[in-house]
Amino acid sequence: MNKKLLALYGLKWNPFCAELPIEALHTLPKVQSFCWRVEQGLIREGGFALISGDPGTGKSVVLRLLAERLGQLRELTVGAIAHPSGNLADFYREMGDLFGVELRPHNRWGGFKALRERWLAHLDGTLMRPVLLIDEAQEMPPSALNELRLLSSMQFDSRNLLSVVFAGDGRFNAKLRRDELLPLGSRIRTRLALEYASRNELAACLSHLLASAGNAHLMTPQLMATLCDHAVGNYRVLTGMAGELLATAAQRELTELDEKLFLELYSTTASPSRKTA
Repeated sequence: MNKKLLALYGLKWNPFCAELPIEALHTLPKVQSFCWRVEQGLIREGGFALISGDPGTGKSVVLRLLAERLGQLRELTVGAIAHPSGNLADFYREMGDLFGVELRPHNRWGGFKALRERWLAHLDGTLMRPVLLIDEAQEMPPSALNELRLLSSMQFDSRNLLSVVFAGDGRFNAKLRRDELLPLGSRIRTRLALEYASRNELAACLSHLLASAGNAHLMTPQLMATLCDHAVGNYRVLTGMAGELLATAAQRELTELDEKLFLELYSTTASPSRKTA
């Protein structure tokens, strides 16, 4: 949305786009607690953490918030896997890029050893474990997950060299119950389970987005209530509908977003089910 349309509603940014600034993100108390536990516990002792939940419940947003908080810690190395579905060779190549280690795919032992030496040096110098963030973790092949478990531990599993935070949907939890991944599942020590939001949580999120963008009264209270009723507990559905309403209102140069506009756009659309969302 261009500056002219944002100025029409007194907005600093589009409150419903995916690229919101960190200060505009709505944070629940349980999310703050999880980030604190990672910051104060996991990176000091190492190991694995898991953010789980259905699509649209906020897993990637939590990773953004966590990455921002960890990035403020001096000397802490934080990396994020961009291609979780890659094979084992691709996994090693990406790990080498993230941690500044030159790896040769044909020499896996050399890469294994070089990564552990880099993490050990980081730990000795900072007393903190490097952090690896993995979104869409359900896409990772079991071979890469097991290799990550072996890479990150030493001294007969008594010392962790790396802190890993997974974010994945129900498929990742199901994958961890497979025989070959039971050792990894048993090592996840810090968990955050995200569920479908209540109507009050959706309303609080919507109010926060509007206020942080600079126009708390962009929508009528009736429209905000209607959006929360039709979002089926899903933040992504909520912001998707709200974004479409804002775009339509801007096209028509309407001064306020109300229920009438909602009915024009969505009156013929059946309310989606939770499973569909």
